[in-house]
This record gives sequence, C-alpha cells and structure tokens, in this order.
Amino acid sequence: MLNSLHQGEVATLSAIVTVSYSSMLESLLNLIGIIESLTMTELMKPVLTRSPKFIDLFCGIGGFRLGFEKAGGECVFSCDWDKFSRQTYEANFHEEPKKDIREVNVECIPPFDILCAGFPCQPFSLAGVSKKNSLGRKHGFDDEKQGNLFLSIAEILEHHRPAAFVLENVKNLLSHDGGHTFKFIYNKLESLGYKKPAVALIDAQGLVPQHRERVFIVGFKEPRFFEFPEFPTKGPKLKKILARRVLEKYTLSDHLWRYLQAYAKKHQAAGNGFGFSVFTGDDVARTLSARYHKDGSEILISQGPGKNPRRLTPRECAKLMGFPADFKIPVSDTQAYRQFGNSVVVPVVELIAQQVVATLSRSVNHKPDFVLTPPEPSRKRRMTSLPLPLVYQRALTNKGETKA
Repeated sequence: MLNSLHQGEVATLSAIVTVSYSSMLESLLNLIGIIESLTMTELMKPVLTRSPKFIDLFCGIGGFRLGFEKAGGECVFSCDWDKFSRQTYEANFHEEPKKDIREVNVECIPPFDILCAGFPCQPFSLAGVSKKNSLGRKHGFDDEKQGNLFLSIAEILEHHRPAAFVLENVKNLLSHDGGHTFKFIYNKLESLGYKKPAVALIDAQGLVPQHRERVFIVGFKEPRFFEFPEFPTKGPKLKKILARRVLEKYTLSDHLWRYLQAYAKKHQAAGNGFGFSVFTGDDVARTLSARYHKDGSEILISQGPGKNPRRLTPRECAKLMGFPADFKIPVSDTQAYRQFGNSVVVPVVELIAQQVVATLSRSVNHKPDFVLTPPEPSRKRRMTSLPLPLVYQRALTNKGETKA
C-alpha cells in the first residue's frame, strides 16, 4: 500500500500517527496523575473528622466508657452479663446495658468506630486458674461459661469492621497455656484484617497508688502508625485515696485478724508464700482483686500499733481504680468490691483512648519524627514466635540515639 502512496501522503500519514500516539501517551500520563492524586488524597484523609462512636463490651461498671468519653468518644452500645454491674452502670450512665453478649444479634448493634472490651479475665488470671484447678474445673478457652467470649468479640469485628479496637486482660493472658492462648487471640485478630495489633503490658502505678499490670491490645482496620502513650513510672501514694475517718465495720475483727496471721505462718512454713499485706499511707498497694470482699487480705490498711488493720472502703476502692469522686455506688459492699476488683483503671484507659482517637484523626500515612521501639526479645521468646509485649523505650529515628 505504501508503494502506491506519494511521498507527501506518506509524510502526512506519519505525522497523523505521531500526533495520535503523542495524544494517547499524554492522556495516559494525565490519567495516571489523576489516579495518583486521588490515592494521595485518600491517604491524607483522616478516618474520623467527628467524635468517634464506640461500643462497651463486658462493660462492668463503665471504666472503659469513662476513659473513652473523656477522650471525646460517644458510647452507642454496652453489655454485661452481671446484673449487679448493670445496676451500677445504669446509676451512673442512665442506661441499662444489654445482658449476655452471646444472646445479642450482632446485626442489631449500631454502627461504631471503636470496639472496647475488657473480656472476662478469670479463665486466664493466675488466681482464677489456680482456683479452677483446685476445683477440677476447666480454664482458659475450655471454660464453658467465660472462656470463649473472645469469639463473640471476633464475630462483632468481622461483621462491623470498625476502624479500631482496644482489648484488655490480665498479665497471665500472655503466658496462659504456654503462650498458646495469646497466640490464638493475636492470630485471630490478624485473620480478621487487623494486621500487627499493638500489644503492651502496662502497670497503672504511675497513675494510681496500686501495682496493677494489665495487657492491652490495640488494632486498626487500615494499616497506620500507632504507639501507646508514655506512662509515668512514679505515681501517688495510698494517702491520696485514704479517708480520714471510716466506719468501724471495716476494721478486721480479732477473730479474722488472728486467723489471717495463723494462716500466713502455716503457709510460710510450708514454703507456699501465702500471706496478707498491710500498708500505710506512704505505700503503693498490691493489685485489688474481685475476691477482696472475702477478707481484704491483699490490701490491709494499718491503723497504728494496738489496733487491728482495716479493709479499704468501697469509696476508697473507687479512688484506687481512678473513678471520679461523684461515681455512684448503689450496691452492697460485697458487690462493690467485686466490681472495682474486676474493673479497668480509668486513667490508664483515658490515656490509651486519647492516643487511639488521635491516631484515627490523622492521615493513614502519618509518620512521626519519634517512634517507640520494643526491646530485643530474649532467646526464649524468639523461639516461641509470639509477639513481644511492648515495654517501650523512646528512640530518635533520625539520629539513632536512644533515651529511656
């Protein structure tokens, strides 16, 4: 065909082809530019430009809710199986939580951005496992009543796909069943699309006068930078929460005091290490537990020589857990001790909530100048292939200097 064309016609045809190719190339480049621009625009968008909505699972008496509301969140759903906890929750938040989460249709839960859950710790705690073993009962995920409640959390995450979640449990969750329990939970969260959840073991004693270590797990649907807040290492002493005068009923009876001392001597002689703990206002207490109502042995308050020590009052327990002074306690002392012993420490949750909300308010590709880096895992932990709980050090990424 080209042989039949004049030289001028060939030149004209070549010019047309060149122009068409150039136009197509220019259009393609423009399209690529538009796609890149849209992608960067989406990456620069924060997930949240409003107050985040959260749900409060296994809500107890509302420790998580107080912390997230102080961070600007709005609670849209709550649930707890314990009727006495629901009474305290309703007295303070003017709404009664739903009952057993296993009886709730996940589709009926309102839309939300953050899932909060301090799922039952008794199947995994040292005290809970020891008690269940002594009674011949199953623990961990084999606990028929409470052990599989994590799977209810997983079901809600899978259905609603919230932007983030915050989970809390006892320190022993990390080592229960040789680490397999925690590994199952971590892998399940990752399988739901929440890749590399952040894990931290946090001691509350920098915020309240109590040595209380708890595991927190935070995950995000969109891969994004998150770091746990820094917590002070030195905090208040017990005198900050102790009342000047308390009712005589909180003083241990002579019978109970003699029993505790004799029981401690018996176990110490056998090398079991059981004992009671007596503190003054200048001390930091041990962990408040749900069994405190039995004898108060883990945290007894000295009343000076010649007088038996006393228990904390429920109001002092509320302060020990960081609850506000106006928090209502409508239940008996026994139930109040159980409730505060099972609760989260409110100021700890508040700091984590602030960090989660701030993370969701930033762009997905946000990268700070400073990052927190976990310590090197021990040889034993490297061999287990489990995620390393984060006891962070702050590091300067641009200079490589490390500062504790």
